[in-house]
Amino acid sequence: MSDIQDSEFDRPVFIVSSPRSGAELLFETLMRAPRVFTVGSASHKLVEGIDALHVRAHGFDSNRLGTAHATPEVITQVRQGYRDGAVDRDGANPRRLPLRLLDKTPKHSLRIPFLAEVFPQAHFIYLYRDPREALTNMLLAWESNRYCTYKTLPGWPRPHWSLLLTPGWRELAGKPLADIVAGQWRAATEVLLDDLAALDAERWRVVRYQDFIENPAGEIARLCLSLDYAWDRPLDGGLAGLIKPPTVADAEIVRRHAADLQRVWPSVQATAERAARVAGVTRVH
Repeated sequence: MSDIQDSEFDRPVFIVSSPRSGAELLFETLMRAPRVFTVGSASHKLVEGIDALHVRAHGFDSNRLGTAHATPEVITQVRQGYRDGAVDRDGANPRRLPLRLLDKTPKHSLRIPFLAEVFPQAHFIYLYRDPREALTNMLLAWESNRYCTYKTLPGWPRPHWSLLLTPGWRELAGKPLADIVAGQWRAATEVLLDDLAALDAERWRVVRYQDFIENPAGEIARLCLSLDYAWDRPLDGGLAGLIKPPTVADAEIVRRHAADLQRVWPSVQATAERAARVAGVTRVH
C-alpha cells in the first residue's frame, strides 16, 4: 500500500455503512477538517451518471460494482468527476494536487472493490450502528416517500424502490415492508463486511455510531490522527442541532411495524452478530 503512488488523490477516504446508520452525520463533521475536499451531494450522481455504471447497464441487478467495472475509460471518468467537483469546507477548489478526498454515499457500501481499484490509495471508514436502530430508520425512510432511489424499477410491485439497490432484491417483491428492509440490510451488510475483510487491515477502520454521538470530540480526534487529518474547530458543543429527534408520526409508524420488525429479527441475527464482532461490540441487543 505504501508503495502505491497517486499524483491526484492522496489517501482518499470513503465512509461506508449499512443503510441509514448515520454516515451523513459523520461525513458532515469530518468535512469540516482543513484541506479536506468533497463533492458534496453530487456524489449520488457522479458514479451512476456514467452510462456504463448505471444500474440499467447491468440489468438492474443491484448497485454492486466490482473491479471488473473499473475499466480504464471508467477510471478516467470517475477520477475526473471527483477532481473537477472537489471543494473544501469553504467552497474553494483545490489549488494543487494531490488532494485529500472525503466521500460518502449509501451505495458505496456495495462498491468497495470498485473504489479500491479506481483509487489505489483508498481508505475506508466502516460506521457501525446497532442493527435494530438501522432497521427502524430504514423502515421510516421507505414510509416517508422521500428516499425514492428508483421510481420505476422493472419487476418491482411497489411505487418506488428506496435506498440502495441490494443483490437479491427481486426476492423481496410482494413481501411486507419489514421483510424488505431486513433483506436489504442483511444483503448490504454482508457485502460490506466481505469486501472489508478482503482488504489489507491498514486500509480501513471502524467507528461506532454510539461512541461518535456520545463523544464526538474524542472520536473525531481519534479519526483525524488515524487518517492524518488536521483539525482546528472545537466540538465542545457536541452534535447539538445535527441529530433530528423522532417525530410523533415516526413513533406511530414504528409502533405499527414493531411486531413485524421483531418477527424478521432472526433473519438478520447472524449478520448482526458478525457486524458486532467486527465493530468490537460485545453484545447485540
